[in-house]
Amino acid sequence: MKKMSTVKVLKIIITGNGGVGKTTLLHRYIEGRFLINTYMTIGVEFFIKELDFDNNKILLQIWDFGGQERFRFLLRNYAKGTKGALYLFDLTRPLSLVDIDDWIDICRSEDPTVPILLIGSKADLEESISFDEDFVQNMQQKYNLFDFIKISSKTGKNVDEAFKLIAEKVIKSINDNANID
Repeated sequence: MKKMSTVKVLKIIITGNGGVGKTTLLHRYIEGRFLINTYMTIGVEFFIKELDFDNNKILLQIWDFGGQERFRFLLRNYAKGTKGALYLFDLTRPLSLVDIDDWIDICRSEDPTVPILLIGSKADLEESISFDEDFVQNMQQKYNLFDFIKISSKTGKNVDEAFKLIAEKVIKSINDNANID
């Protein structure tokens, strides 16, 4: 008799300042297309994506957090139950990292061990990238971000890989915690 797999629902939040490409990333990942024009996310939107992972169905419940400061007071409530987070910054705009402290606090407001993947967006704009690898590695270490990946929602580069990385990390974290209890 074949063992029935259970569906795990994983809440993943996507954070970062306005204009870094959170919504564009989600549309590329969910729908496989690049949106040239997107509108500012007001508060929170969410998307669902099903994955097969080690013969199990995983349902990613992905919450797109509006990046504008005026919405941030709402976001701690929406972060409840988060199993993992993506923190995006724009590789071409150094100021897109100015609020990283706030975003990390929101991501980890309920659980200080929530795994966070650092994502540099707009990697296709190579001639405009204004971050070097050492700076990014320092940010990754300072905030205990488990990995770093450069993505391009325009070309699709590393988009699926980013979500695969966070899903694997979250599942490993859940399994490790289950073995401790």
